[in-house]
Amino acid sequence: MTIQELAEQIEKVSQKYVSVYHIERNKDWYILKLQEELGELIQAYLMFEGQGRSKGKTKSEMKDDLDKEVADVFCHLLLLAKNYNVNLEKAIQDKWLKWNEV
Repeated sequence: MTIQELAEQIEKVSQKYVSVYHIERNKDWYILKLQEELGELIQAYLMFEGQGRSKGKTKSEMKDDLDKEVADVFCHLLLLAKNYNVNLEKAIQDKWLKWNEV
């Protein structure tokens, strides 16, 4: 599956979420939602690393939370890129992978 195909699948899920919860996705929603999810990732990271309250969770539960929050951030980043027509494959090649050719 390509990044574009994955983004399309994530968009379908996001559309369902928007419909169920009656959310209006305007141009600000994408970046603000990404920021919200990043905050949740940081909280999960701090808990997992023992720098935040465990809230009675086991290490395994905290790792599961961390994994899911990484997925949330990644998916919301894909939604942001899709909304702004960012060609991620090209951008990654131009910004990162070009260094493999040096």
